[in-house]
Amino acid sequence: MTLVIPDPLAISLLVRWLLGWLLCQPMPALPGLAPSGEPRVSVLIPARNEALTLPRLLQALALQSLQPLEVIVIDDHSSDATAALAAAAGVTVLASEPLPAGWCGKTWALHQGAAASSGELLVFLDADTEPNPSFLAHLIANQQRQGGLVSVQPFHRTEKPYEQLSVLFNLVGLMAVPLGANGGVAFGPAMVTSRCDYYRIGGHASVADKVVEDWFLAHRYEAAGLPVSAFLGHGSLAYRMYPGGLGDMVIGFDKNFATAAGEVHWPWMLAVLLWLSGLFWAAWCLPAALLNWPMVGDHSLEPNLVLYGGYALQLLLITRRIGSFGWINLVFPIPVLFFLGVFLLAILNLERGSISWKGRQFPTR
Repeated sequence: MTLVIPDPLAISLLVRWLLGWLLCQPMPALPGLAPSGEPRVSVLIPARNEALTLPRLLQALALQSLQPLEVIVIDDHSSDATAALAAAAGVTVLASEPLPAGWCGKTWALHQGAAASSGELLVFLDADTEPNPSFLAHLIANQQRQGGLVSVQPFHRTEKPYEQLSVLFNLVGLMAVPLGANGGVAFGPAMVTSRCDYYRIGGHASVADKVVEDWFLAHRYEAAGLPVSAFLGHGSLAYRMYPGGLGDMVIGFDKNFATAAGEVHWPWMLAVLLWLSGLFWAAWCLPAALLNWPMVGDHSLEPNLVLYGGYALQLLLITRRIGSFGWINLVFPIPVLFFLGVFLLAILNLERGSISWKGRQFPTR
């Protein structure tokens, strides 16, 4: 009888592939609960040059099964027709005061919107979000059940080929944080809190200078002993990120990478990095086997084809709930290269200390 010794490299890659499945298990969608009573809800929408996206959101809000007490669009010094379109839709338009020193545009806009609102529950929505008719009802019901801060990460709807390149940013961002009730993370595109809790933690004034204000708001709520819950928007809330082109997408993800680097929970992120290392290995090894490039391990085609197919299948299945990513998963070395390129650019911007976004400079330190 011959003793077969397993290949340590193959075992390592299998473990990393299995780790991907484990990291994607706790990703619950927003539960479809029904709200109790007659909640008084204020919807606050910060908008800077959102003429292309805002009308879709305002139309969707008019169709909600739970109608808010008020919808306030805070026009953040737009140079397009944002304010006029909001006014034509019949919602309240609040012209933002000049941006004070030490504030980011979004935090300043929402700070003013909260002060001008009168609802008991405050819903913060990005202008590019696309809620289905029951979204507000489900969001409010979950806040009534969980308390504290409840947020939703929208389903990423893609239209053009370049948008598919964002698949790894969407996936890694969700793998690296704990989702569900009391997970402790918040997503800025859609959040709800009671007015009482909002001012208890200091509101947006407490995170005035933060570009990724959602991360830091979550910390404020937790520090005050309040729960922080986050869910996926699959089936209830979508958005189309960066329709302005590839350049906007690179800068947008670069901004988030650079400014959120110090907030990563490293023990959790280590597991994500292990999975990514397996993905990167698979992205290299099949082309290397086909083209006779240098590589470590078995140079034969069959095992590398199996490895590549395993990761492609995994990506196809686990990304279905986070965005409309399809064919790009079959050629995942392309988004891998894009991911690495933006990551390196983010490191450079960390060294520079700032990054430009929507005509403003933001610190990355």
